[in-house]
Amino acid sequence: NTTSAFGLELDSLADIISFGIAPVVLAFAWGLSDLGRLGWAAGFVYLTAAAMRLARFNIQSPTQADKRYFVGMPSPPAAGVVASTVYWWPYPPSGGPQVVAAVALVLVPGALMVSTIRFRSFKTINFGWSQSYIKLLVVAGLIAFIATEPRVTLVILAYGYLLSAFIEMGIQRLRLSREDPPPAAGP
Repeated sequence: NTTSAFGLELDSLADIISFGIAPVVLAFAWGLSDLGRLGWAAGFVYLTAAAMRLARFNIQSPTQADKRYFVGMPSPPAAGVVASTVYWWPYPPSGGPQVVAAVALVLVPGALMVSTIRFRSFKTINFGWSQSYIKLLVVAGLIAFIATEPRVTLVILAYGYLLSAFIEMGIQRLRLSREDPPPAAGP
């Protein structure tokens, strides 16, 4: 449980390479390079967002009150969205809709990384499985799905996490609207 300033900076540098530069290079080699300046700009926006996200995480981590959530999409799942999509659809984008989707592939996770939308941290979720074999079976099943159908499973996991913040936000708003009493009718 010891850390040093050098270790913290080295970890951040490794993270920006792994979760910032690597996904952009992958997306660029996959099809953003065919878009010229638009592809370069989209990649730069994603990389900048990843750097800002990691900087914000380093600043907020010690003082963050609610450890159940991250503020903004964490950079590893954002990189997972890019990597799993390219793995699922290895063909370069062609035509208008595919080009728009390729640009959105890096801009949407980039925007979510610097957003204030809360994404769940799975470290604090308690499913009540501590005294059963269900956790082991779920993990074994997930590994089996990844081993047998990696393209589909990884895309489902990546986009499932991306959408989970919006689903949880919608559920929370629905609960709040049910709890608020309706305004009193006027005379």
